[in-house]
Amino acid sequence: MTRTPRTTARPAPQARRAVARTRTLLQGTNGAGTVRKTVLPGGLRVITETLPTVRSVTFGIWAHVGSRDETPALNGATHYLEHLLFKGTGRRSALDISAALDAVGGEMNAFTTKEFTCYYARVLDADLPLAVDVVSDMLTGSVIDPAEVESERGVILEEIAMTEDDAGDCVHDLFAHTMFGDSPLGRPVLGTVETVNALTRDRVARFYKKHYDPTRLVVAAAGNLSHADVVRRVRAAFERAGALGRTEGAEPVAPRGGTRTIRSGGRFELLDRPTEQAHLVLGMPGVSRHDERRWPLAVLSTALGGGMSSRLFQEIREKRGLAYSTYAFTSGFADCGQFAVYAGCRPSQVPEVLKLCREELDRVAQHGLPDEEVRRAIGQLSGSTVLGLEDTGALMHRLGKSELCWGEQMSMDAMLAKISAVTPEDVRAVAREVLGRRPTLAAIGPLTDRQTAHLHDAVA
Repeated sequence: MTRTPRTTARPAPQARRAVARTRTLLQGTNGAGTVRKTVLPGGLRVITETLPTVRSVTFGIWAHVGSRDETPALNGATHYLEHLLFKGTGRRSALDISAALDAVGGEMNAFTTKEFTCYYARVLDADLPLAVDVVSDMLTGSVIDPAEVESERGVILEEIAMTEDDAGDCVHDLFAHTMFGDSPLGRPVLGTVETVNALTRDRVARFYKKHYDPTRLVVAAAGNLSHADVVRRVRAAFERAGALGRTEGAEPVAPRGGTRTIRSGGRFELLDRPTEQAHLVLGMPGVSRHDERRWPLAVLSTALGGGMSSRLFQEIREKRGLAYSTYAFTSGFADCGQFAVYAGCRPSQVPEVLKLCREELDRVAQHGLPDEEVRRAIGQLSGSTVLGLEDTGALMHRLGKSELCWGEQMSMDAMLAKISAVTPEDVRAVAREVLGRRPTLAAIGPLTDRQTAHLHDAVA
């Protein structure tokens, strides 16, 4: 008897499950601190850091969209959408979403910036499956219910009012407008009362569909987890929603880049308000986050206004008692940046505070910082960097932001090496360039004509 050979039917090529690409980015000791990345079919990236000695996990999804991606008419849409994704999906109501995490003692939140948005949950390691399911469902299955759009509009208008009541917060939005003008970087992340009132459900839904496909998303998780398990659960959640198949074979979007010319200095804006304190931000164009000079600029910022031993704190608060809060900061965007100092003081002290700030910036621009101050600032910056990454939330934040902004991960040792490699001459060079530029100034407070005249002097 002749037997017919048995054959195994092979699935048609289109029926095969596309293969994910996984690689180890950073190798930790005994698995601890190991960072792995998988790119799923459709361009969704999943990055994790394993920390087997903790009992928590922070799981987040980052979207490559911020307020700078909005047209003037859509100003505030990114932040509006952030609120609406908590308001219900095809599987869960708004109450279901919040109750699911509350029931296990978890924390869930989101934030919107000028260049990206993040949704995250921090839970016990055993509850990671729940966090993956809930957050993924929010990102892929929002119904953007018309009734919720209307009710949440009132919440956002209250948030705008709350921000405007906090002059110490509002002055930073005013400074961005003064420096960048009526451009996407110069507009507030929250939008304005006028733009938020004008946003419709259809416009927000179109914005959601355009910016939340897998190629523009990064999943980041840190804590006591298995990378393979996170990938499997994320893939299942996105496939359930039909989110991966829409962009089969697509590659992730590249980090933002380019260059941008910032308006020349010499501008100031004053918002006259009956506050007890005047709030001041004086600054210049800095460098982009891709610029290697960001490391010496960070050291310079630390030395000038990064702690109690910094120059501005010592001169303005400790020696003269002119302000309770004063500090320096840098902001690096994809194509430009800012360096600025802040001070909050009584209106009568504005002339002296501005004079001291401008004199200190000019002095450092001309003469630099002594080697000892540079070494102290390097030590402070190194220590604060390490201490700031001691929990799973901060580590998740570093993973997601690094992938979106640079497309790579830098180890802690490499980061500390970059800071330690900064020389006094590096700091002097960046000080000459950045602090030598004509400054821009934003101020909020009840200033008299004489006090306002000093705003002119500060940017002359």
